Amino acid sequence: MRRKLLLINPISPDNRGISVNQGQRYPPLGLGMVAALTPDTWDIEILDEVFDPYNYETDYRDADLVGFTAFTFTVVRAYQIAAIYRAKGIKTVIGGIHASMLPEEAMQYIDAVVVGEAEGIWKQVISDFEENNLKTRYEGGLCELKGQPKPRHDLFHPGYWFAAIQTTRGCPMNCSFCSVTAFNGNHYRMRPVEEVLDEIESVQHKSMLFFVDDNIIGYGKESREHALAIFRGMVERGITKQWFSQASINFADNDEVMQAASDSGCRLILLGIEAEKAEQLKEANKMLNAKNVGSYENIFRRIHRHNISILGTFLFGMDSDSAQSMRDRVKYILNSGVDAYMTTILTPLPGTVLFNRLKQENRLLDMNYPEGWGQYQFTNVVFKPGKMSPDELLDEMMKNWKKIYSLRTIRWKAFKTFINQRNWNFKKWFKTGTEATGWAYYTNWHYHQYMNIKANNKKF
Repeated sequence: MRRKLLLINPISPDNRGISVNQGQRYPPLGLGMVAALTPDTWDIEILDEVFDPYNYETDYRDADLVGFTAFTFTVVRAYQIAAIYRAKGIKTVIGGIHASMLPEEAMQYIDAVVVGEAEGIWKQVISDFEENNLKTRYEGGLCELKGQPKPRHDLFHPGYWFAAIQTTRGCPMNCSFCSVTAFNGNHYRMRPVEEVLDEIESVQHKSMLFFVDDNIIGYGKESREHALAIFRGMVERGITKQWFSQASINFADNDEVMQAASDSGCRLILLGIEAEKAEQLKEANKMLNAKNVGSYENIFRRIHRHNISILGTFLFGMDSDSAQSMRDRVKYILNSGVDAYMTTILTPLPGTVLFNRLKQENRLLDMNYPEGWGQYQFTNVVFKPGKMSPDELLDEMMKNWKKIYSLRTIRWKAFKTFINQRNWNFKKWFKTGTEATGWAYYTNWHYHQYMNIKANNKKF
């Protein structure tokens, strides 16, 4: 007898503004991997609320088992949907970073919780379900990346502009605000190069890629050689896709790696800059940045020489932040070599050092959890700041967003990006430099659109 697995990527109606452009979001890769791990005796559907908000009164989808993945700000929507299925006697299961950090909470709303990575435990979950012996909690741990099946890209909604590919997991840095280390471990694990390249070739229907790695080149010679082999392999196989990914500032340490990345289609690299002063970087435990804060502009110039634009992330609301220091950070962003910028309010996600510290200091605002998790979108204040009130911090950020995401500002930034991409090879500069400029401008335009919604549709 065939069974049906319904996998759901939830988006709260209150959070749809963050999906202002659906093409900007990326496929739920974890659900694609769960689908690939499920026996072929099951029928599988991925229901993605990024594109298809699910009205359960008019569009009910039947299933034998319903699975969810969720971030902190979407988990309440997962709980709401699960309640509908549980009321009908249908079993539910959840995984992902929030449920892994707070499994006891998730077990109150979901029948089974998978803690950690699903690859090592999903087959057991399915087997237990088939034997009518589903447990309330499963420990996935950290898995071996070699030999894993390719995620089911064919099940993702066709509206996504990017294909999502993962080449590594884990991060040894343990920044205070980041939960990656708690979820994926502090050891840098690498997928076999040929398996990565095979998966890239399998997504012929997409011309753009997002490598979802937290640091595409990692730390040290072995991880650098791994990334270099992937970039060169893409060129050797004739893979012609533009892509972007995330990295630390050590991305600029090796010209050979940057050139290979550019040759393989890299047009934008996300760097976690966070702040422009060592004091604030040390507070966030961004020690690599703190040691190199005086060299930021040189780092940006080195990356630009290879026709790659820079998306810098910046945090606001650290304990050392005042209204004036936040204005100074905005001024730095506008005058720096950063081409696009993601500016967020410091948000203490469960599982992070920051969350544990603020909870211990009784500085988390009363959000009536779990409903309050919907406010953890990185554009709300969910804690008591060090040098101002929550309202003062939010008011200051609204002024800052209005300034840095105005159409005039992002157009001026795009012009600077095109000029900064110049190199001796005019033909290459005109082609790849134009592409890199387009990526940077579109990224800033997306944030412009979202912040317009955040500001109650007032034009910037």
